[in-house]
Amino acid sequence: MELNLAGIVSLVIYVALGLIAMWGTFCVVMVTRRVAQIRFRSEAEQIKFLDELDPLIEARDFDGATNMCDGDERAMPQLASMAIASRELGYVKVRTMLADRFQRDVLSDLEYRLSWIYTVIKAAPMVGLLGTVIGMMGAFDKIAGGDKVDPTQLADDISFALITTACGLAIAIPLVLATASINVKIRKMEDLVSAGVTRFLETFKAALGKTAAGKE
Repeated sequence: MELNLAGIVSLVIYVALGLIAMWGTFCVVMVTRRVAQIRFRSEAEQIKFLDELDPLIEARDFDGATNMCDGDERAMPQLASMAIASRELGYVKVRTMLADRFQRDVLSDLEYRLSWIYTVIKAAPMVGLLGTVIGMMGAFDKIAGGDKVDPTQLADDISFALITTACGLAIAIPLVLATASINVKIRKMEDLVSAGVTRFLETFKAALGKTAAGKE
């Protein structure tokens, strides 16, 4: 019964580590894909987009500018489309709204997704440590249970303890590196979007001023 129970506990821990590893990998892939979807691959690509958008804004062709941004999932076109749709609110309110929406809809969403990876990074070594404790408990229990101890059985328990520790670290360490890489991409995206929004708002403000002057 004890052997069966030990085998079941070992299996549960191995399965838990496997599921944690798969979930962490899935989260990394999803966050990486999400970042790739909402950012321009380079500053030059964003500048090219703004070079095409600026003349439409300057000409107050807001419908054309909206059509250009529609269907583009990247943050900069989405923010530009939102600003154009809300232009009646005025420049100051639009600027505040863009900053709020970028923080709430883009950065907060990425932080939420990253939180799952951080959870896996913390959970994997803890589950591995649990296996270590259980393995060592099994080894000490055998030592205390009789005069003659089968070295093979001790080796099995100690091996299980070390393997689970190694598995927990093997899961956590690559995820730490992956998370660091993702955070660098997010910071670069944030800087790029901030620069793009600043340029867009300058053109947008001038276009709104022309519109107001035209109405007078």
